[in-house]
Amino acid sequence: MLKKLKNIFWKSEGHEGLMTPKNVNVIFELKYGNLLIGTLNLKNGLWTFIYSDAFKQQNGIKPLTDFPKTNKTYQNEALYPFFVQRIPGLNQPKIKATIEKEKIDKTSEVELLKRFGQLSISNPFQLFAVG
Repeated sequence: MLKKLKNIFWKSEGHEGLMTPKNVNVIFELKYGNLLIGTLNLKNGLWTFIYSDAFKQQNGIKPLTDFPKTNKTYQNEALYPFFVQRIPGLNQPKIKATIEKEKIDKTSEVELLKRFGQLSISNPFQLFAVG
């Protein structure tokens, strides 16, 4: 019950119908320039975020607010807010048109992250699907 409530509160307007696909495995890399910040993996319906060794060895960029401990492996069934915010509101006409034109599953967090998540106006990091 608590997990379901957390999932509801993590999603903002325009994200209500988003779901984590249970049968998809994918890896995303989060980068700042050439520096690999960390990887976001989805396997068997479980999201995992871990920092890269390169990030742990540098001290110019602070850890992300959602992931304060650099040596911890973060796991959750819900996509973390840091990544959900990279998906634009699905009620925007331009976004709706792109989804329809490209036949994107508008409920799949994975497909939406792949299509829209590379850049975000809320932070300077880039997200790339690599698997």
